[in-house]
Amino acid sequence: MVLLILFFALAGAVSGQTKRDLGPVPRYEVKRADSRITVDGKLDDAAWKNANTIVFQFPWDEQTGVKQKTVARLLWDDDYLYVGYDCQDVDIIAHYLNRDDPTYKDDAVEIFINPDASQTFYYGMEMNARATLYDYFFAFPQLLIARVNFDGVLLATNIRGTLNQSGDKDEGWTLEVAIPWKNFEELAKKSPPAPGSVWRANLNRWDGTEPNRRLSQWSNSGMDTPNPHNPARFGELLFVK
Repeated sequence: MVLLILFFALAGAVSGQTKRDLGPVPRYEVKRADSRITVDGKLDDAAWKNANTIVFQFPWDEQTGVKQKTVARLLWDDDYLYVGYDCQDVDIIAHYLNRDDPTYKDDAVEIFINPDASQTFYYGMEMNARATLYDYFFAFPQLLIARVNFDGVLLATNIRGTLNQSGDKDEGWTLEVAIPWKNFEELAKKSPPAPGSVWRANLNRWDGTEPNRRLSQWSNSGMDTPNPHNPARFGELLFVK
């Protein structure tokens, strides 16, 4: 049976939304992959070279974590939505190993996906540097369904350095994930999307460990304190040929 979990922090998160004028949300053209992608975490398949890039921004100056660059890319084909992240990181930390562990407490990246912009429900995927996945469905802002497990997800990371060994200097890590379209069928008007379809999404990164952490993202969530959950500020994914 699906376990329904109240996400107790959301009342404060919603009330903390800033009144700053952030301008329009960004739009990203998701191109079709023109060749095979092998999900091994390396992002070296030829198809990735044609994908547009997203460079994450750092909305919260009060955070004390180091500002380390993150570049993301998305592609699609008839079977999957592909997402790749390249994270600069001088000290890679990730401890959680089991599905639905709180991976966001580690060095981790996220994607929030809303296939239907007429409502605020969305899917969340939070993936740490060990390729551990925490996935859920969020009936924003009241209810998070934590035991929703996507089927058939392909996920891998490649670490350029030593995991969980402070004192040396790492280079970074990459993460590659392929998400089967069937997982979006309950919300999507068409899955896979047709060229010209627009979905809403945000991509985020949690970097470092407490108390020195840094949240960066594609689209500024507009929250006064570091918080990525605000579907009104999700960017637009335009699927193109």
